[in-house]
Amino acid sequence: MIEDSTGLFTIGELSRSTGLSVRTIRYWSDEGALPPVTRSPGGYRLYDAASVARLELIRTLRELGLGLDDVRKVLAGETTVAEVAAAHVTALDAHIASLKVTRAVLSTVARRGSTAEEMTLMNKLARLSAAERKRIIDDFMEETFGGLDTADPDIRTRMRFGLAELPDDPTPEQVDAWVEMAELIQDRGFRARMRKMVEFNAADRGPDVPAGTSLWFMSRLVQLAGEALERGIAPESPEADEVLGQLLGNADRAAVLERMESAAHVEVARFRELNTLMRGTEPLPAHREEFTWVVAALRAQLAR
Repeated sequence: MIEDSTGLFTIGELSRSTGLSVRTIRYWSDEGALPPVTRSPGGYRLYDAASVARLELIRTLRELGLGLDDVRKVLAGETTVAEVAAAHVTALDAHIASLKVTRAVLSTVARRGSTAEEMTLMNKLARLSAAERKRIIDDFMEETFGGLDTADPDIRTRMRFGLAELPDDPTPEQVDAWVEMAELIQDRGFRARMRKMVEFNAADRGPDVPAGTSLWFMSRLVQLAGEALERGIAPESPEADEVLGQLLGNADRAAVLERMESAAHVEVARFRELNTLMRGTEPLPAHREEFTWVVAALRAQLAR
């Protein structure tokens, strides 16, 4: 203090007592957040005990990330700490969401070894608004399912191909999955393959086809192929023909093979995985071994 009798502090003394730099305190004072109570005869700014408490509040608010404009409003009584905190939480949430997107894009770029052009595209896809993401999804769904809803109104739900939405607070993994999904569903070749597969499945429905036929076929396939695998039956053996007969009856083997190959395409499998990642749920059993066995058995039978 300049004089013990005054009870006032210089900026240097505030700095020593609080651990804040002289430069920082002077800046806050210059900006009007910490006005001096008076000045010494030599022109030094002087502060009192209330200034010390005010300085601690300023430091706390600044450490929490508030700007000086908000700090001044709190100190002037124009707003409350609670109101400023609530607004700051909203801003922080937006900033955190943006950082997650940035991290996801950079992680994907690093993993893929992407070029600058690919990185630009990924960043654009990741930062699309909810409305823009919905437009991409709606376009894909229309091209994939359009015209099939009349014959089978519940096909989108039954086929479980309703695309997952990116959550409001996505993880980096979900953002990464969305970027890959957006690239995939905008690919014309993938859309054509998906359309073909959906048409195959839509053919299961109609006035003469019992509800649940597709589900029954899947269950039967897993059961019979699983038993064949357990018994060590080779797909090209005569015993395999008997299993196919139990599963397919008189169905056209070539048509069934074409259908199964389209459903087992690697991109379709990845599509399902990405949906699962975006939903944050456990993946459904793929039964790849059983499918592979049936496809091999069909190919062997048709090759004879």
